[in-house]
Amino acid sequence: MTLRTQVLVWVGFTVAVILAVWLLRPILLPFVVGSALAYILNPLVNLIQRLPVIGRGWSTFIAMLIVIALIVGVFFLVTPLIVTQIVGLARDVPGYVGDLQALIRRLAPQFTEWLGPERAAQLEASLTQFIGTGVEFIGNLTAQILQSGLTVLNTLGFLLITPVVTFYLLLDWEGMIKGVDDLLPREHRREIRQVLDQIDRSMAGVVRGQGSVILVLCVYYSMALSLTGLNFGLVIGLITGLFSFIPFAGFLTGFILSMGIALVQFSPNWWFVLIVFAVYMVGQFLEGNVLYPRLVGQSININPVWLMFALFAFSFLFGFVGLLLAVPLAAITATLTRYAIKRYKESALYHGERPQKLATGEPELALSMPAVAPEPPVAAEAAPDVAPRRRKRLTPTK
Repeated sequence: MTLRTQVLVWVGFTVAVILAVWLLRPILLPFVVGSALAYILNPLVNLIQRLPVIGRGWSTFIAMLIVIALIVGVFFLVTPLIVTQIVGLARDVPGYVGDLQALIRRLAPQFTEWLGPERAAQLEASLTQFIGTGVEFIGNLTAQILQSGLTVLNTLGFLLITPVVTFYLLLDWEGMIKGVDDLLPREHRREIRQVLDQIDRSMAGVVRGQGSVILVLCVYYSMALSLTGLNFGLVIGLITGLFSFIPFAGFLTGFILSMGIALVQFSPNWWFVLIVFAVYMVGQFLEGNVLYPRLVGQSININPVWLMFALFAFSFLFGFVGLLLAVPLAAITATLTRYAIKRYKESALYHGERPQKLATGEPELALSMPAVAPEPPVAAEAAPDVAPRRRKRLTPTK
């Protein structure tokens, strides 16, 4: 099979997969979530399987039982409070917007005194427009995500199908890995395994590392905002943490909501407003300097601009399923791109006509240096006979 044929086969396979995902996107949500849960829980199943007299089936059952118990406990303990705060926040947001605009108009004389009448009017108009646009964007984004994710499968079906998919994937995980390994071409098996190992590290950084970051941020923001006494602090903290996988989206969404509600709720006591501000500054510092370097590290290695582009593009094409698949697929694409660039730099196409010379470690000449023709070999001069010949001594004959 020629290189052109291989490229055409892989391009056709990729197009077919994308088309299948686009056509089946309404029913893919439980399978995507189930696959992600199986990938996350596989190390736990392997750990339980190391215990004596416990097979793969019982290890999978025990791991699923632990996860289901945690989810059910959180559901019955926290979900009613979260639902109540979500409904209350959606109901009271227009009132908070009106109170915030009234607060801005009440403080307008002070701004006029500090900035002048023209700049104060411009600042007031800009703040009013910014608040209205932000509230509208948050509402539209939430409604679109919920609508795209739950149009075909209702919540009950999702909760029933996802554990079944996770259980059977975990049960046959080792067999699937072995089957994929048997299909690898014998000639390039080692190289493909190296690429798959890099993809696995990237996926681990995305799924396990990013999931841990989201969990820690949800707990931090929810507890910190609730302890400050901010209204709807629990749900705002959850929104901040859950959307933190989108660069700056979770932080800005939670920061705008929290500061807007804090200004209305705590003014003229500005100390609590400063406490809410400090909560977000500390959270941003922890996210950028502690959580991401330690839990995610350099495994993703994706430019934030490309990550945001992938999130918006996949969510536009595939809805909520695309939003879930965007970051893992972006990590896989980045890994394959780095591998392709590495192979390109090792090829004769990159080095030109001198790949062997560079492969031996010889330094490349600068472009400005003229090529020096090698000097012809100088014929070696005949070395003089240093050793004197021994002459025979003539003796007179008698």
